[in-house]
Amino acid sequence: MKRVSVIIVLFISVSAFADEGLWMPGNLNKQSRRILKELGLKFPANRLYHPKKASLTDAVVSFGGFCSGVVVSEDGLVFTNHHCGFSAIQQHSTLQHDYLKEGFVACTREEELPNPELFVRFLLYTEDVTSRVLRAVTPGMTEQERQVATDSVMFAIRNEVYARDSTVVAIVDPYYAGNESWLSVYRDYTDVRLVYAPPSSIGKFGWDTDNWVWPRHTGDFSVFRIYSDEHNKPADYSPRNVPFHPPYVAPVSLAGYREGSFCMTLGYPGVTERYLSSFGVEEMMNGMNQAMIDVRGVKQAIWKRGMDKRDDVRIKYASKYDESSNYWKNSIGTNKAIREQKILERKREMEAAVLRWIRDTPAGRENLLHLFSSLELNYKARRETDRAMAYLGESFMNGPELVQLALEIMNFDYEAGEKVVVARMEKLLDKYANLDLPLDKEVFTAMIKAYRSQVDSVYYPDFYATIANEYHGDDRAFVDSLYAGSKIATPLGLKLFLEQDSTYNVFDDPAVSLSIDLLAKVFEMHQDMHEPSACIARDERLFNTAVRSMYAERNFYPDANSTLRLSFGTVRGYTPSDGVEYDHYTTTRGVLEKVKAHAGDRDFAVETEILALLSSREFERYANEEGDMNVCFISNNDITGGNSGSAMFNADGELLGLAFDGNWEAMGSDFIYEPGLQRCIGVDVRYMLFVMEKLGKADHLIRELKIH
Repeated sequence: MKRVSVIIVLFISVSAFADEGLWMPGNLNKQSRRILKELGLKFPANRLYHPKKASLTDAVVSFGGFCSGVVVSEDGLVFTNHHCGFSAIQQHSTLQHDYLKEGFVACTREEELPNPELFVRFLLYTEDVTSRVLRAVTPGMTEQERQVATDSVMFAIRNEVYARDSTVVAIVDPYYAGNESWLSVYRDYTDVRLVYAPPSSIGKFGWDTDNWVWPRHTGDFSVFRIYSDEHNKPADYSPRNVPFHPPYVAPVSLAGYREGSFCMTLGYPGVTERYLSSFGVEEMMNGMNQAMIDVRGVKQAIWKRGMDKRDDVRIKYASKYDESSNYWKNSIGTNKAIREQKILERKREMEAAVLRWIRDTPAGRENLLHLFSSLELNYKARRETDRAMAYLGESFMNGPELVQLALEIMNFDYEAGEKVVVARMEKLLDKYANLDLPLDKEVFTAMIKAYRSQVDSVYYPDFYATIANEYHGDDRAFVDSLYAGSKIATPLGLKLFLEQDSTYNVFDDPAVSLSIDLLAKVFEMHQDMHEPSACIARDERLFNTAVRSMYAERNFYPDANSTLRLSFGTVRGYTPSDGVEYDHYTTTRGVLEKVKAHAGDRDFAVETEILALLSSREFERYANEEGDMNVCFISNNDITGGNSGSAMFNADGELLGLAFDGNWEAMGSDFIYEPGLQRCIGVDVRYMLFVMEKLGKADHLIRELKIH
């Protein structure tokens, strides 16, 4: 009995825990639809997704490819999280117009701010292409041959879509470790303009301290607008463009929710690893996660000191720091959860049960009997190299910005279309505009030390020998010389490169030479891991097959992979530990309490005007039944990174708020769903509208909404 319960927890049956699952809206079976109704869904299930008719999913977008959003007006207004729009807000901020600190409101359409690097993506339809892809696979293929064969079919499928309509985006994604393949066809809109952002004291209230924590009081929202050409088709930014008119607009509910109310979330979750073996989880824990913890902590401390000293540095680094620290804290929480929730032990117990099933199943015995010994052997074979690769990536590829600039310049493609060249040029110039050289030199010096302290010398790039031999082990002297000798440390080098100046050979630039050194080490590491990695890919796929065969009657969902997903559950509090109970919502009273309790702490500093507004308690139609105003709420919807900005809907398909975070007690959720602990934190739409109307004086935006 114990064996079976472990399997159910790790590979969930929807009948056991209806709240778990990152379901594909275009592949909901009868069982899932029945559970939706049993939980309380009143909205017709066939209007959740329809490839040929307007449906609820038509209002949901992938926001920039890293978040989610929802369309809420006939003129293309999009609600997403403040932290999703943070980079756009930062790019428009200056010392004279500090939109990060003060917030932003466009009083007219003409004042809405364009964002060249931003896009929103609408799903048009999905299609199961598994049988066609797998027809290319023949017995006896090596893993590399299999990959080449399936990739070629996927490429052909995409080309067929483009031949019919060159304006769409076609992507074929693998599911269930490559056992299935689905085609998703999208339409991208690239003229997306900033319309409203609250001050960061609202949108980021609590900052790092409260990140991934409940109870929460963060007004994590921002507002953008999609523009199109006069025919409602995608178009690059132009003053002549007009607001986009969507096929479906999400209505907004002011009715709120109660404990147990139905809640569903639609968005684009990034990556989960629910079906990964214990060996894979352990590798991520000790490799990628630990590298983020160790290295980003050093880098962020340097950034934070610089940001606290100077406002211009704060503005330049705010978005970079926010993105980096978010996943840094996530990794800390994830590794903590893996240990405390005994995820590795539970995975291993489940794998022992699968092995017993394999031994008792004649059809699978021959191919699968050595599955787990093979997984163990090959993960062990690449362990140290994979760990070093994780530290190399965090220390250098994701560390000093000089290296990132060098890599981008090396890969600059003059022969790409004009639109691509211009976009990449603007991206490079933006990097220079937001670079502080003294700070970056300090980061580079610290990264050299951090990497040296974590890996064996066999994994050192060649410049470590240069530091030892030519600079007598003085890391800072090496870095000072590097930056002084590199022309690409400033826009001048970029200018010389782009003009193809005969006096400047980019490959002789010391920063570029160092980056080539790094790429050579990366290539060497990949070669070292090539054979075990191929075996691991094969074995993880076979493991996935074995589990789903063992429990063929269960209703499985695929891991998240940045495609549109539906999760459903109820608004619900939880008990994180003995004697502690958390309610399912927070109110503005909590904002005032935290400000008082954390006096002098920048993470909880709020402007006097906002405190007065909240203290007035003049919440009007945005108040809850007790006359307070809800700020955030939680549900047991299944979410992960990428779900930020996802629409949270009630039983009638009306917007309750936006998902923006998970909770600290369930940080192992990418590997295991814990029904008693895992919660999705959302910002209440009533708080959003109150802030827009009363603080931002954005009544004109409120009037665009369909409020129920």
